[in-house]
Amino acid sequence: MYAVIETGGKQYKVQEGDVISVEKLGLSEGEAVEFTKVLIFSDGNEIKFGTPVLENAKVLGNVVENGKGKKVIIFKYKAKKDSKKKRGHRQPFSTVKIDKIEC
Repeated sequence: MYAVIETGGKQYKVQEGDVISVEKLGLSEGEAVEFTKVLIFSDGNEIKFGTPVLENAKVLGNVVENGKGKKVIIFKYKAKKDSKKKRGHRQPFSTVKIDKIEC
């Protein structure tokens, strides 16, 4: 059994017991999360497609961890102008453990 969900502008294929890293959800560690944007659901025998989402389908999970990703360096430089800019960015994320898929 698997489902395809959408969160944070991205799509994830999940099964029960999976641990996925998604865009920051704004929930504390240990809190329950419910994904209602289920695009595809499969129970092994048949596949259901949403238009664009499935009605009455949801994926339940718990937030395991909140953190920041690896630092990305942004460096802008203009030759012969004595102009340079160095910036860094760490993208925040939430790690979610999928507990149950309902359809």
